[in-house]
Amino acid sequence: MPEVWRVPASRKSHNFNPLNTIVRGDAYDGPLRTGLADKDRLQRRPAVDCRYRVLYYRFGKDMKTAPNAAIEAADVDELRARLERQIASYGSVVIGFSAGVDSSVVAAAAAAALGANVLAVTAVTETITREDQELATGIACGLGIAHELIAYNELDIPNYSLNPANRCYYCKDALYARLAAIATERGISAVLDGSNADDAGDYRPGRTAAAERAVRSPLLELGITKAQVRSLATVYGLPNHDKPSAPCLSSRVPYGTQITREILERIAAAERALRDLGFRELRVRHHDDVGRIEVPRDEFSRAVEMADAIDAAMRHAGYRYAALDLRGFRSGSLNEVLTQIELPAV
Repeated sequence: MPEVWRVPASRKSHNFNPLNTIVRGDAYDGPLRTGLADKDRLQRRPAVDCRYRVLYYRFGKDMKTAPNAAIEAADVDELRARLERQIASYGSVVIGFSAGVDSSVVAAAAAAALGANVLAVTAVTETITREDQELATGIACGLGIAHELIAYNELDIPNYSLNPANRCYYCKDALYARLAAIATERGISAVLDGSNADDAGDYRPGRTAAAERAVRSPLLELGITKAQVRSLATVYGLPNHDKPSAPCLSSRVPYGTQITREILERIAAAERALRDLGFRELRVRHHDDVGRIEVPRDEFSRAVEMADAIDAAMRHAGYRYAALDLRGFRSGSLNEVLTQIELPAV
């Protein structure tokens, strides 16, 4: 069981309404929201005040560690003030909330800037892990902001399961369409995401969908980098300030390989098993019967020492063979095969 982390008094919202917090649990029997597909059902949490609880997952370093030493405290305070001013200017926001450190910082800044005028929404699909769903709920409770889950099948999105090079466009467009419908229905001024300045340097077809849906990216717009995001997360007291980046499970499948529920479940099980063995930063890339494991090079010796346990874990997850990538962990490694990208008409 995760430890309980108590939110500092300065972080608690006096406008918190536990009935606004939607989590996995008893099925919501009320009407479906206008503009959403029938399968996009909500689930409602019993009326329990969770202001004082947030699930604290240990990701390595203790959450009480100081902000990144390379970023001065005064600089972090200025970044925080700028971010909160930017978000305050929107008036009211709905946030695409994945429980990653980026969207968590946006949510924390929004809670500070707008109070009750914040709604965090987490998409529950085949590509989000159970752990991240629970973490999202815990962080939203700790921040005292309204939180909803919307459940739908990403594999039903046209073109998505075919896994073209611009797969992320279809995924993000489906999410942003739902967030935009919520914002329109409830009179919310802006839809926000957690893209940061470093994302501009990688192939991100989801950014096209964000532009088409008029999604605002305050971290990116203010030039806030990933390192600065982590420093802000520490200042905000977020329990996931040191959580490794965790893109959706589909990012482990090579472009052109059709994505299935079985493949996603196999990847999730393999990565969960490796984390249980003590590996913190990792990816399992899917290559049919082979699970290609990426861990940092400084963990190679430990991986070799634990070869039997790793092999057993990967076999139990459904892979016939386990391979250690000698180039080590690197985010977005499946993009290395892309030499020229032509986006099909959408």
